[in-house]
Amino acid sequence: MEYRKFADTYVIRLDKGEEIISSLQAICEKENIRLGSVEGIGAADHAVIGLYDVGNRQYHKKELNGPMEISSLLGTVTRKDGAVYLHLHINLCNTEMQILGGHLNECRIGATGEIIVRTIPGQVGRLLDDKVTGLNLFQFEG
Repeated sequence: MEYRKFADTYVIRLDKGEEIISSLQAICEKENIRLGSVEGIGAADHAVIGLYDVGNRQYHKKELNGPMEISSLLGTVTRKDGAVYLHLHINLCNTEMQILGGHLNECRIGATGEIIVRTIPGQVGRLLDDKVTGLNLFQFEG
């Protein structure tokens, strides 16, 4: 992994074998990124994606293996209980040119990953919405 900061933006290159979430987590911790947006493209060879069923409050996960293009990686950086909280979604294209996507649980880079993290001044936390959705929603402070 290598990255550079330009003004409020981090430009990140992930290398073959690196995992997206743990890599972004490490950068956000090291650089004290409290709020931001994530976008990226690249290639993967392993991923676990999910879909949250609000009615049953349960994630359905699917493991994907083999060569895949990361056609879209989007998400947010916030904080929960003071720690970095990444919420990422991904679209992956397989060898049949079919797109599968959902909530990103893990993704290993198969060739390279090009990721941009734009920081936003301020902080947004997370609060568990136990009554309606069971999800950690944005919590606006002050």
